[in-house]
Amino acid sequence: MLEAPVYRNYINGEFMAEPTSTLDVFNPANGELLSRVPNGSADEVDLAVNAAKAAQKEWAAKPANERAGYLRVIANKIRENADRLATIITQEQGKVPSLARVEVDFTADYMDYMAEWARRIEGEVITSDRPGENILLFRKPVGVVAGILPWNFPFFLIARKMAPALVTGNTIVIKPSEETPNNCFEFAKLVAETDLPAGVFNVVCGSGAGVGSALTTHSSVDLISFTGSVDTGARIMAAAAPNITKLNLELGGKAPAIVMPSADIDLAVNAIKSSRVINAGQVCNCAERVYVHADIADEFISKITSAMAETTYGDPSVDPDVDMGPLVNKIGLDKVAAMVETAKEQGATVTTGGAIADLGKGFHYQPTVIAGCTSDMEIMNKEVFGAVLPIQIVNDLDEAIAIANASEYGLTSSIYTRDLSETMKAINELDYGETYVNRENFEAMQGFHAGVRKSGIGGADGKHGLYEYMHTHVAYIQR
Repeated sequence: MLEAPVYRNYINGEFMAEPTSTLDVFNPANGELLSRVPNGSADEVDLAVNAAKAAQKEWAAKPANERAGYLRVIANKIRENADRLATIITQEQGKVPSLARVEVDFTADYMDYMAEWARRIEGEVITSDRPGENILLFRKPVGVVAGILPWNFPFFLIARKMAPALVTGNTIVIKPSEETPNNCFEFAKLVAETDLPAGVFNVVCGSGAGVGSALTTHSSVDLISFTGSVDTGARIMAAAAPNITKLNLELGGKAPAIVMPSADIDLAVNAIKSSRVINAGQVCNCAERVYVHADIADEFISKITSAMAETTYGDPSVDPDVDMGPLVNKIGLDKVAAMVETAKEQGATVTTGGAIADLGKGFHYQPTVIAGCTSDMEIMNKEVFGAVLPIQIVNDLDEAIAIANASEYGLTSSIYTRDLSETMKAINELDYGETYVNRENFEAMQGFHAGVRKSGIGGADGKHGLYEYMHTHVAYIQR
């Protein structure tokens, strides 16, 4: 058996010495040791942040289109290494190969998309109350960005934070998740092959208590961009408060899917299933609960149960054609199993699945449908983050919207209907950052991915996501 590789932090354009303290990275599908990665220190964070700060002014002084050119070069390197990168994602995260390849390809496209904004960053001319005065609004980079990544889409989230940060003139320090850091180090190797100036892009791996805490409390960090859980987001807010550091937080979700009598039920079943089993249900914006109208409840529940029961699962490195792989770790597996057991104890009925899969190894949970749910049940209110679909029957659209909105989350939502009036009512009244109509929950890079309530602060993608990485500077010019 080959010895697991040891990765090194990337700071100021160089890979550091081999770490003395490391963390082990395992394949969640089979328990195989994949690598050892740095368990970084506060000193390394300080080194990376200071390097980023030292490089930022010169980087910002470059024309935006010159900065964008580096992103295009990196995008091409990603495409040249796409198969290898997708394999690494499958091994360390458990994502099926087809989805891992989509993530890699989408990441390269995202780098190119953000590079296109170089010539589109705009200020404003504002009318003055004074004769002979002009008011100009400029958009400027915030400075040093700390990008803290999740484990569920670890490769794409590098680009989602790095690309808009760099094209707008910021520098960045990335902290990958300890669960899935390998792809980030491989990304850093591609960056190291370019002539991107030293200090513009840095990677420091380590624990949340160590590296995460040092980053979020650092006085030279000007923006913290974090994707992850509500609890961790709240801790980051508290850590950033003494420095009044700007925050961009994409947190949890409990996305409601509403199915009305006019819906194409087969379309709804296929879309909701796709939205639930993608990445083994470990996606913050995908359907987490269903509100189905009583008139079609029996048909819908029967069909979604059959569809979920047909879902194949296993080790995607062994069988690349399975529909879904494992959960990322035992903590996640135990959480999903406990929530299903609680739902059964509270009176819900499992119509398919409902147990840890007996595959001998790995963190696999059966695709599950739970009917007979009520709005007071934990499984209808707390994020599951697994391929478990709880269903509640409602009597009309007003009831569905009211229950959907009575949530601490507010990231994404969806409705299935062929009635335009119902569509517009849902769009107008659902209090969510996104609403998908007659399709699965998956955002576009040119949109704006943002939530309300505990689902986050700020957002990502498109023009509005780009401007999250800038501040405004207004000049009053009197002739």
